[in-house]
Amino acid sequence: MSIQLIARELYRLIREVEALEQEIAAAPYADREELKDRLRRLKAERDRMRRMVDGGKDAPSHPTRFR
Repeated sequence: MSIQLIARELYRLIREVEALEQEIAAAPYADREELKDRLRRLKAERDRMRRMVDGGKDAPSHPTRFR
């Protein structure tokens, strides 16, 4: 998957997490547990995508040429 597609997916997940956080704040107490579980899964996916984007920007940890 290209870095652009990953970044686009990350942006979508960030917006989805923010919207769900607002929905939880406005939801009745009885519905919050289900929404919090969904939020937990979304945050895990968002964090995984963020690590993929950050990993793609890092320089390799091993030498790329022999000297």
